[in-house]
Amino acid sequence: VARQAIANPGPELTLEDAQCGRDKLNRFLAQAYGRPVGYKAGLTNPAVQKRFNHGSPVRGTLFEKMLLPDGAVVPAGFGARPVYEADLVVEVKDAAINRATTPAEVLRHVARLYPFIELPDLMLEDPTRPSGPALVLVNAGARLGVLGKPLAVNAGDPWVEALAAMTVRLFDQDGKELDSGPGSAILGHPLEAVIWLAGDLKKAGTPLKKGDLLSLGAFSKPLRPTPGGGARVVYEGLRGNPSVSVRFQ
Repeated sequence: VARQAIANPGPELTLEDAQCGRDKLNRFLAQAYGRPVGYKAGLTNPAVQKRFNHGSPVRGTLFEKMLLPDGAVVPAGFGARPVYEADLVVEVKDAAINRATTPAEVLRHVARLYPFIELPDLMLEDPTRPSGPALVLVNAGARLGVLGKPLAVNAGDPWVEALAAMTVRLFDQDGKELDSGPGSAILGHPLEAVIWLAGDLKKAGTPLKKGDLLSLGAFSKPLRPTPGGGARVVYEGLRGNPSVSVRFQ
């Protein structure tokens, strides 16, 4: 909450201990950020897994006051080690999503999709030497995020194919492209992140429920915000090429 970096945990930090620490941390985060409204999957991109030397995704909790509207103006120093990246959010339609085993099955239990710029905070004194357990410990870096206008998911629409085939482009405030990635950059299909989250939460005894918002992971590399800058993400290949933007002050 004070936006102060923490010391990098040593190699003796196990994943189990990191999960225990995260759950304790989240009880305090709720005091500052309000009620939990969903979850985020981190390390869903193979390139990011390689950077963190961790071969599987990690989970964090999203809280109500972390989520901001499209076009929000945010301090460039919104965290101890702030970055921004192109993401996507899914809203759970019903609890049957916990039994889905394919992207097509997941989609039957999705109410809406949201364009999303995640504003994570790596929080570590030396974020160039991260580890999987360290990222788990800091709640997968959940800090803030900007939600675009919701996209209704209608039966019969070719969402499954479109989500895998889309190109997600990240631009700066002047329209210069900074990075891009295919929909398949997240675990081969972005809705695979929902399946992973459902399984991880089932192990923890807290299955997904109606209304949960799920951040699926990064389609782009993490970039540092600068005062006076901004970002815009466009989802080419989805109906209407939806977008979402943020400004930094």
